[in-house]
Amino acid sequence: MDQISTNQDDSSALSSLNDVQLDVMERKIATKYMQIVPWGAVVWGLGNCLMFIALFPLVLMDIMPLWIAFPIATLNCALAYLPSHEAQHNIIGGPGQRLRWLNECVGHISPIPLVLPYRILRATHMVHHQHCNDPELDPDYDVHARSNIDFFVQYLKNIQPDGGRNNAYGSCLERLGRTDLMLDSAVSEGIYLTVLLAMAWSGHAIEAALLWWLPKLIAGAHLQYYLSWAPHRPGREQGRYRDTRAFKSQLGNIFSAGMQYHIIHHLYPRIPLSLTPAAYRELKPILAQRGCELGNR
Repeated sequence: MDQISTNQDDSSALSSLNDVQLDVMERKIATKYMQIVPWGAVVWGLGNCLMFIALFPLVLMDIMPLWIAFPIATLNCALAYLPSHEAQHNIIGGPGQRLRWLNECVGHISPIPLVLPYRILRATHMVHHQHCNDPELDPDYDVHARSNIDFFVQYLKNIQPDGGRNNAYGSCLERLGRTDLMLDSAVSEGIYLTVLLAMAWSGHAIEAALLWWLPKLIAGAHLQYYLSWAPHRPGREQGRYRDTRAFKSQLGNIFSAGMQYHIIHHLYPRIPLSLTPAAYRELKPILAQRGCELGNR
C-alpha cells in the first residue's frame, strides 16, 4: 500500500486494496488539510458584516446612492453564511482552544445580514450531517426538488410564514430538546423587523427594502440552491459516500460558494472551505473507488 501514490489516478491499483487500506489512505490525505485556521474566513466574516452595516448610514446620509448599495448589500448577504459555517464546525477554534472566542465571535457576527442566529444554525446543521437526506430527520430536506424550476418554486413556498423551512427547524429543535434556542430567533427577527419598520416609518421604506429585505431573499435563494440543493440532489440516498456529490457549476467555484466540492465537507467537516478543492483533487481516485457521485468534476 505504501508504494501506491496518493495522487495516482490508477483505478486498477486502488481496486487491489481492501476497505481498510483505502480508509487509511483516505484519512492520511484528509489529515493534511485539517488543524489549519482559516484566517481568510475570519476576515471575510467580520469584514463582510461591518460593510453591510455601514451601508445603512452611507445611504441614509446620501453618501452612497441606493443603486450602488443594493447590489453590495445583496453580495454581503450572499457571503454572510459561510464564515459562520466554519465556526459551526469549530474550524477556527474548538472548545478549550486558544481561538475559541474568535470562533464564536465569527459564528455570531457573520450571519447577521441573513438574520440567522448562530446557535440555531449550529444545532440544526449538526443534525443535517447526522441524517443527511433523511426525509424525517434532515432539517434541510424540504429544499430537495426535481429540477431548477422546482427548486425555486419550493423556495418561494418555504419562505412563507408557515413554510417548510420554519417548521423543519422548529421540529428539529424540539427533537433535540433545545426549544430554548427559539428565543434567539425571536430576538433576531424582532431586531430585523424593528429596523425595517423604523426605516419605513421615517420615510425610507424603499431603502429598507433594497438594503435588507430583498437582498436577504435573493441571497437566501442562492445559498439554499448551492449549499443544500445542488450538492445533495436528487437527495434520495443516504450513507457516508452517497448522501453528497461533487458537481461542476457552469458559473465557477466562487459563484457556487465552493460547493462543487461539498462532498469533501461531509466526509471531513474540519477541512476549511478554502482547502476543499485541493483535498478533493488528491482524494478523487479514492472517492471514485468508493463509488461516490463525482459528476464531471
